[in-house]
Amino acid sequence: MKTVIFIPARFASTRFPGKPLIELAGTSGVRKTLIQRSWDAARQAQGVDAVYVLTDDARIADAARGFGADVLMTSSDARNGTERCAEALTQLGTDPDIVINLQGDAPLTPPWFVEALIDRMQDPAVQVATPVLRTERDMLLNFLTDRKMGRVGGTTAVMRTDGTALYFSKEVLPYVNDRTAPPEVWHHVGVYGYRPEALRSYAGWPEGTLEKVEGLEQLRFLEHGVPVACVEVKAQGRVFWELNNPVDVSRIESVLQLEGIE
Repeated sequence: MKTVIFIPARFASTRFPGKPLIELAGTSGVRKTLIQRSWDAARQAQGVDAVYVLTDDARIADAARGFGADVLMTSSDARNGTERCAEALTQLGTDPDIVINLQGDAPLTPPWFVEALIDRMQDPAVQVATPVLRTERDMLLNFLTDRKMGRVGGTTAVMRTDGTALYFSKEVLPYVNDRTAPPEVWHHVGVYGYRPEALRSYAGWPEGTLEKVEGLEQLRFLEHGVPVACVEVKAQGRVFWELNNPVDVSRIESVLQLEGIE
């Protein structure tokens, strides 16, 4: 099956303007932009035919081309990465079988997260899929600390018994009252697999009420009755976190250095 990865990136982030072009130091002190580190992560996945950076900003496009990325320019009308992916799909000429959306703020995404999505989408009944990661103590504390400080950080997922998503939220769900014996909390990893027809449908729907309130693009699928398959992935000793806020720069740099990533 032909698979492409799209990496949506925009300059005008509400919480962190210019985020794709901030530089992160690796283990030897080498500094690379966030978009380059996300591109590097995408290219490690097996079974992928092409990787594209999607942006409406010339500064990001120039930076991406500078490190050898293929770039598709999209309009500034896209309200989120999924809309940007739907727009980019029209530029490919022929549809791939699977589109992977690896967001430009996730340089710590291990290749097996993407590969697990590709495997899950071998089932033709799956229209949309996304990884979920069982939170360990340190990750859960990051979630709770962000919420206590009023920061919008990572996203949690709750699921039906069949493994499809019941809901996604920027809140920590389910509610964590007892930190000594916390409930099972699932970290939603911001990577998506789509069928082309699911992307086209998404682009034709209005922005959903819950999507708008939570600021979570995937809720539009749920609001329109499209099941989102949640694929459990394992950290395998790696630390996963997205760069959502300025405080996450040091968090991610510490992981890059701990894991020996240049």
